[in-house]
Order: sequence, then C-alpha cells, then structure tokens
Amino acid sequence: MSKLAVVLFNLGGPDRPEAVKPFLFNLFNDPAIIGLPNPFRWLLAKLIAARRAPVARGIYAQIGGGSPLLELTRAQAAALEARLADDGAVRVFIAMRYWHPMSDRTAAEVAAWAPDEIVLLPLYPQFSTTTVASSVKDWTLAARRLGLAAPTRTVCCYPTEAGWVRAQADLLSEALAGLREGGQTARVLFSAHGLPKKVIDAGDPYQWQVERTAEAVVEALPAAIRETLDWQVCYQSRVGPLEWIEPSTEDEIARGGADGVPLIVVPIAFVSEHSETLVELDIEYAELAEAKGVPAYVRVPAVGTTEPFITGLAETVRMARAGPAGAVCSQAGGRVCPPGFARCPVAGAAGSGG
Repeated sequence: MSKLAVVLFNLGGPDRPEAVKPFLFNLFNDPAIIGLPNPFRWLLAKLIAARRAPVARGIYAQIGGGSPLLELTRAQAAALEARLADDGAVRVFIAMRYWHPMSDRTAAEVAAWAPDEIVLLPLYPQFSTTTVASSVKDWTLAARRLGLAAPTRTVCCYPTEAGWVRAQADLLSEALAGLREGGQTARVLFSAHGLPKKVIDAGDPYQWQVERTAEAVVEALPAAIRETLDWQVCYQSRVGPLEWIEPSTEDEIARGGADGVPLIVVPIAFVSEHSETLVELDIEYAELAEAKGVPAYVRVPAVGTTEPFITGLAETVRMARAGPAGAVCSQAGGRVCPPGFARCPVAGAAGSGG
C-alpha cells in the first residue's frame, strides 16, 4: 500500500516563557523577514530578540505563558489524518518555522516512516514569501540534508478553497445573527496579519489573495445578508518603522467608533488561535474598541478543526497528489495569481499553479 506523508507548515510559537527570546531570534534571523546578509542579520536578530523579549513575555503571560499553536495544530493534523483515512496509509506531520518541531526534526520523522510520496501543505491559506516560501525553503534544505527523496508536491495557497471559505462564512453568519437578534447592524472587519508595503511592491501576492478570500466569504453568505453587508479588509500586527499595507485594523476600529457601528472582526488569514487572535484581537483591540466608543465588539473564532475546513484541506491534498511529482499548485491545480505578481512561486513555470 502506498504511503503518503502530509506535512503541515505553520509559524510556531514559544511554549514557555524561556522560549520567547530564542523564538524571536529564529524569526528575525530568517532572511525572508530581514534581508540583510550575515553576520549583520544575525547580530540584528540578536538585538531585536533581546529588546522585544520582555514585552513578548508579557503578551504570552496573558494566555498562560506560551502559545497554544502547537496543540491546536496537532488537533488539525489528527482531524486531517482521520479525513484522509480512506486514501490509504496516510500520516500527517507538523513542521513549524520558528519553534519546535521544526523542519530538521520533522524531516527525520518523515524519513523514518519512509513514505512513497509527500504533500507539503501550509496552514497559511494565502501565499507570501514571508510565510509559505520561507517554510518550503527550510523544509527543502532539511530534506536534502537527510536524503529524503520521496516525490514531493507542494500546495502554495488556497485563498478561495470552498471548505476554507465555507468555514469562515458559517462562523461569520453566527456572529451576524447574534447581533441581529439584539437589533444591531454591524460592520465586518476582515483582519489579516500585515506586511511591509515594500514586500507587496516587490510582487508578493499576499494582499491580493487576502482580498479574494474576503470577497469569497462575503459571496458565500445568504443573499439577504450579502447585499447589504458593510465590510472592510484591514491589517494588524504592525511592527517597526517601515510603511505597512493599509488600512490598519486599529484605524478601522477607530472609524467604527466614530461611525457608532458595532464591529465583527474576522481573522481572515489565521486558521488557529494564537497570540495575534487571543491577545491582539481579543484583548488589545477590544480595549481599543471600548476606548473609541464602538457600541459592540465581536471576534469570530479561527476555523480550527471545523468540518468544512478540514474537508477542504483533505480535498486540497487529493488535488495535489493528482499532479506531477515536484509540482507547486494552488487550491485548483492551476495558478490563481495574475501574471503581474512576480513573487508567485511558479511565476513563469509551466504545469504548476500558485
């Protein structure tokens, strides 16, 4: 029986206070995040990690001292493995980018299982050079060091995959219904992690794909809601002095207060709960909303292990397996990004999509 290894990529997060500083160093030492050559990047990463660690520890202290991301990703891996059980011998592995288990360890586990084929599946629905591309590069180096040569197919993105969109639309519908029962009409903020504008200007398709996800979720709502829905895409988690893509979630919360409208915030680029949802959205932005006079502030949960999302991941794996070995593909096999995005992972490549 053919053996399939599915490798889920995610960011990772410190599991205890002592892990915060090395986690931050790993993050800022990634050339996809800071493009300086070494030793300058290494030195700058050391400096940033040391300066930011006390603040970051305070953030994680609000959610028990560490990130829940690994535990939640394990639940997603188990759910996906169960959904793929009828497809033969399938094991789902986890490779985090900046904290354990990272690619070296996971690649060794995959090699020990000796699969006949591998599908790399990011838990980032929208492609970015700072997330998916960085994880794929790290995995490729780890697999090469181990001589892991099983035919590998890579999913680059699934911004409008039906199950992912359905899961988001169902959760949003519940939140909208709750406010309607209270006689309130809300504005929906689709909040995604931001990026420096220069990354997008260099041809990264992330912002374009985030906008397509939001449009697809709105389109999946009942017509009576969709046709009058007030909604906006916005971006959170800005750090540093660079110009970031806009509008910011903070500015949109302030606008909601000025307009006197309730806000429903949807984490449109996150599939699991972590510090950006549990602290930034649930605590910091809720406090900002109260300070700005927002009448009601509701945060929609991340999709987690919801049935439509896991089903969508399973269908995406099956689609990827149908492609040629070595292929990079989007949710539908073909490229989803317009030609102008030079950082698409398959820009100019035949037979793949992204």
